[in-house]
Amino acid sequence: MITIISHSITFGMLCAWLVAPCFAQQVTQPLPRLLTVTPMGGQVGTNVEVTITGDSIEDVRELLFSTSKITAKPVTGTDNKFIVSIAADAPVGVHDARVMSRLGISSARAFSVGKLPEVTRSKPNNTLETALALATNSVCNAVMTKRAVDFYSFKGVKGKRVALDCASVGIDSKLTPVLIIADAQGRDLMVNRTSGVLDFTPPADGTYVAKVHGLTFQGGAEHFYRLALQDGPAPRQAATATVSSMSWPPTGLAATAKANETEPNNQHTQAQKVTLPLDVAGSFFPAADVDTYEFSAKKGEVWWVEVASERLGLATDPFVLVQRVTKTGDKETLTDVAELYDIASPMKVTSNGYSYDGPVYDAGSPDVMGKVEIKEDGVYRLQLRDLFGGTRSDAGNVYRLIVRQAAPDFALASWAVHMTLRNGDRAALSKPLALRAGNTVAFEVAVIRRDGFDGEIELGMEGLPSGVTAAGLKIATGKSMGHMIISAAGDAKPVFAIAKMFGRATINGAAVTRPCRVASVEWPVKDATGDIPAPRLMADIPVTVSDSESAPITITASENKVWGAKAGETLKIPLKIAWRNEFNGTSIKLKAYGTGFDGLKEFDLPLKAATQDAVLDLAALKIAAGDYSLAFYGIGITKYRYNAAAVPTAEAALKKAEQEATAAAVAVKTVAATDATALKLATEKQKLADTAKADAAKRLKTVTDAAEAKDTVDIFVSEPIRISVKAVQVTTAAATPKK
Repeated sequence: MITIISHSITFGMLCAWLVAPCFAQQVTQPLPRLLTVTPMGGQVGTNVEVTITGDSIEDVRELLFSTSKITAKPVTGTDNKFIVSIAADAPVGVHDARVMSRLGISSARAFSVGKLPEVTRSKPNNTLETALALATNSVCNAVMTKRAVDFYSFKGVKGKRVALDCASVGIDSKLTPVLIIADAQGRDLMVNRTSGVLDFTPPADGTYVAKVHGLTFQGGAEHFYRLALQDGPAPRQAATATVSSMSWPPTGLAATAKANETEPNNQHTQAQKVTLPLDVAGSFFPAADVDTYEFSAKKGEVWWVEVASERLGLATDPFVLVQRVTKTGDKETLTDVAELYDIASPMKVTSNGYSYDGPVYDAGSPDVMGKVEIKEDGVYRLQLRDLFGGTRSDAGNVYRLIVRQAAPDFALASWAVHMTLRNGDRAALSKPLALRAGNTVAFEVAVIRRDGFDGEIELGMEGLPSGVTAAGLKIATGKSMGHMIISAAGDAKPVFAIAKMFGRATINGAAVTRPCRVASVEWPVKDATGDIPAPRLMADIPVTVSDSESAPITITASENKVWGAKAGETLKIPLKIAWRNEFNGTSIKLKAYGTGFDGLKEFDLPLKAATQDAVLDLAALKIAAGDYSLAFYGIGITKYRYNAAAVPTAEAALKKAEQEATAAAVAVKTVAATDATALKLATEKQKLADTAKADAAKRLKTVTDAAEAKDTVDIFVSEPIRISVKAVQVTTAAATPKK
């Protein structure tokens, strides 16, 4: 037996009735997911034919991109090929590709755009003899061969540097590449098992070989890569944004630093003299590099230190040590003032990337963001190092160091609420905002607070399509999490729009609005014991509604109004429930999202009940006067039928095919004895009709099997409910005058 829980949902809500075996249930209703786009990118100003694969993406109508400079048209006669046109002025970098299908917008897949000519490997190259020739300053798109090594050859010129870069993790691939440069006989010269990049200077003119394989020799369609060979030194290929990067850069920061690190500055005697405030760019190079900066400061000053390196997409872990310098004669004494480590995550995250003790999304970072308080006038030194840098000697491991006076601010990221499995597996599934009619979904919103900002943050969403509404459940003062509740009306029609999510707060008396990025896992992970979830930030927020299926349940307040009560009272809110599917068990247990209401005790929503009262004891919840929004949520197991509407269509198609096959057979008999030419034509027509009949039968079986009722566990969320709590008026009796 397994028990399925959300990190926001308690064990006690579920264990009494979730008893179906693992293989009998699916987690969440199917959503359209784009899995592969091959090739994975293209050169500006060119057209590329791509092939797509995915889950639950039947009836694909469009291939869309997060920039209008990339467009696509379907290849006639196919259902999975498109001609992609990349404008000459298309932005270089990684863009999100998605398909529009029966269920709406799909999850995203990275599509890279560059300036170099590109090729796609079309035949095996798993031996030295079959090595694919790779031209300098070009990119090859390929899929890793399982349990094999891919070979490439290139011409090297003595003393002329080249950069070999294998992009994989940063373009949504599951491949962890091992990159090797060998001589013409295949003897290894250089190897990189960590970052997929090699900087190589040929010792002589001649042919050299590049080898690529997976770290564990895995391969297949999900293990794709883009191998770039360029004159060196060259910048790394563009990559998607990690969730941790949601807090970088600070608002208003210049694109480039005002100063650069000056080596040597490893030793205290070599400290680079600077003045505060400071904005400097440097690198953790060579291995075990320690960069030392010296400055003067006065008692009472407070400085905020921020380092960005991991948030730039690098495998680094910055650490800052600030010390006060005092001198007695020639003797120098250093006194520790502050040690600054990681940017704390706004929430408890999974301890190892795949167990069920926290969400897969980590908005924190190994980078640094902390405060230094100056207690005495004097000279201070700041030392910066990479805790992972003891053996790494990579000039590409750069950083940006900022020391500033307080600039209170905040950054936001959001993701769909997920469920996890008690046995340690993670149901980490990409959840595009592809809403079914009547569907409401909840997104968690996390905040990274900067430089002491501790205020309340109102959450909002704009640019939503017709029939879709959203309400933000605010992030309270001092808190790190809120929710965005997004709903599609029960009668909503198919629609599409690019929306924006944001947060608003008051900082130093001024209203401030900041964007909120949305994150999603790159691949649907149903069993994390064999596949660790990999989340990233998305380029935009597309929202669709599909009416081909409806939500299994819709929960709303009986009236769309602001519900009022006085502080300390008990507020009763009648709920209205529309049941569209059959559910297992006898009830769904509901709790609440929303500031002040997360302590609400769970209550039962009986199955089939058309109404149910939600009772809020404002005194027990200690709800102060003010305006609030909340939403109720719970999970249940519903009998879900995938694309049931396709069954009668397939039945009709089979019936028609059978009739045509029968008619073709009759035609053969009619002309058999009279006309040899007509017989040949009739026989060919009969073969085609029989093939069409067989295909129609297979199609019917496929859609019928898919449409069989399957126990599906999911999170069900009510539409948001607004509440206004008024303060209790305290009256005092008038004093009685003395006689």
